[in-house]
Amino acid sequence: MGLDLTVNCLGLPFQNPVLVASGTFGYGDEYYEVMPFSELGGLVTKTITAARREGNPPPRIVETDSGMLNSIGLANVGLRAFLEEKLPWIAAHAGQARVVVNVAGFSVEEFIEVGTAVGGAKGVDALEVNLGCPNVRAGYIHFGADELSVRQVVAGILKNVRLPLIAKLSPNVTDIGALAEAAVDAGADGLSLINTLPGMKIDPLKRRPVISMGFGGLSGPAIRPVGVACVYKVYQQMQRMEAPVPIVGIGGIASGRDALEYILAGASLVQVGTANFLHPRAAANVLQEIAAFCESEGVAKITDLVGLAHER
Repeated sequence: MGLDLTVNCLGLPFQNPVLVASGTFGYGDEYYEVMPFSELGGLVTKTITAARREGNPPPRIVETDSGMLNSIGLANVGLRAFLEEKLPWIAAHAGQARVVVNVAGFSVEEFIEVGTAVGGAKGVDALEVNLGCPNVRAGYIHFGADELSVRQVVAGILKNVRLPLIAKLSPNVTDIGALAEAAVDAGADGLSLINTLPGMKIDPLKRRPVISMGFGGLSGPAIRPVGVACVYKVYQQMQRMEAPVPIVGIGGIASGRDALEYILAGASLVQVGTANFLHPRAAANVLQEIAAFCESEGVAKITDLVGLAHER
């Protein structure tokens, strides 16, 4: 028998554990000729909001040591255009890959509106809820920084949606474990860890931040140790809960070994993000390296490695 890379989680079978992360792979069409996402476990779309968003003014992306800062501002085509123009193409080209749509809002009501509409659309396998958005009705406090907001968003969407819901959490909080428990208590079927960290780069000659908005979200290899630690901590907490949910590991994955860190820490699935900008086939390479490692180590099933770093 050969290596089994399939993963069953969120109530869905995935052909392998490697997905591409939201905001780094567009809607799939820009990459398709080079990197058909049908080869992977799934595609996570750009974040979708109710209205079309042009995003923040440039410059809004800058390289850093071992990473990248971005302040895109959730630029996207908007809910209607996504459902009418983008989603049909994605569904037609997905093959066995799962289609996960990342949704967001600037109020609880907008989250529910977008989540409900996307959750009822044909061709969507799961929702990933971007809880890193600022709540404009609560003084721009991020949804993911407040347990009540997490509960309201997750429970509100699930009142109308039957699809699996993954809560994407930020590490920029005092206790990510408490927010993870709040999301699960509200009905989340899975957790994505982590979103970006805040950062800034200043041009000494101009005496000003390089990014127009000043701060940006730091991603890439620099944040991988933070992501792995968050997955490890939350996985421990999930094992103590009555109904633990699977974790999706995100942050700085550029190789199979990087992905395996997350899997051993407790992630059932992983997402490749910033590496896609450097190498369009980065996610496929990560998958190939995972398979090579498993075969060299005599691992029969990729799921046998999930959480193994916790065993004494």
